[in-house]
Amino acid sequence: MAASEVRPKPAFVYMVRCTGGQLYTGWTSDPATRLRAHKSGKGARYTRAKGAVAFAYLERCADKRSALRREIALKKLPKAQKELLCRAWSAAGRPFEPLE
Repeated sequence: MAASEVRPKPAFVYMVRCTGGQLYTGWTSDPATRLRAHKSGKGARYTRAKGAVAFAYLERCADKRSALRREIALKKLPKAQKELLCRAWSAAGRPFEPLE
C-alpha cells in the first residue's frame, strides 16, 4: 500500500457516565483502553474525582482532527441534549462499544 493510500487511524469521541450521573466527554483512538483508564482512576482528573461507570455515548470519527472537533461541539451542548444523544445511542444498540 502506497503512503498516499494509508488511511488515518479512526478516532472516537465519547461520553462516560460518572457515579453521580455526570457526563465526561473526551476522545480516544482506543475506547476499551481509555474506559479502563477512567475506571481505574488513571484517566482524566474529572473521572478520578467523580468515578467512571461506563460509556454513555460513543461515536466513531474519521480521524483525530474530526474527533477533537466533535468533542468541542459535544462539550458545548446543554446537558439535556447530551442525554438525548446518550439515549439514542443506547436505543441503537450501543454501536462501536468495545467488548471488555
